Amino acid sequence: MRPAEELRYLILAIQREGNRILSADLRPLGLTPSQAEVLRVLTDHQPLTLAGLGELLVCETGGSPSRLVDRLVTSGLIKREAALDDRRRITLTLTAEGEQLSSKVAEIEERLYQTIDEVTDGQSIDEALELMRGFARYFPAVRAVGRRAILRIAESAESPS
Repeated sequence: MRPAEELRYLILAIQREGNRILSADLRPLGLTPSQAEVLRVLTDHQPLTLAGLGELLVCETGGSPSRLVDRLVTSGLIKREAALDDRRRITLTLTAEGEQLSSKVAEIEERLYQTIDEVTDGQSIDEALELMRGFARYFPAVRAVGRRAILRIAESAESPS
């Protein structure tokens, strides 16, 4: 097997396994990994327009997250409101129930991250991250990760310490 092929299948296998674990942990909450991602992005960056949300999602590429959001609105986790400055622009925010569920999702994510930390303990992941960042910059879905990082840095700079 050539290295490029092995890399492809290792990424796929790791992603599937991580998604399987995450799906199983989210099932009691009645959420899919994509729905959980929407809640977490809104927690960090609300209010957002549908387009703004779509730019920050990894789970939805090349399209609008309309159906995903519709389901969460119907479930009472997200509310849609007309923007104060432009009634045609709709903003999305979490409901109180959505905020509570997002906190539970954050706990599940933290357990997943702890598992990743345990699996990689004693190994240098900096080189792996550098490789993945270099590889990933050619793919649209990864741009959402970069946008989130930029927003997080900007928000940190704005908040008083």
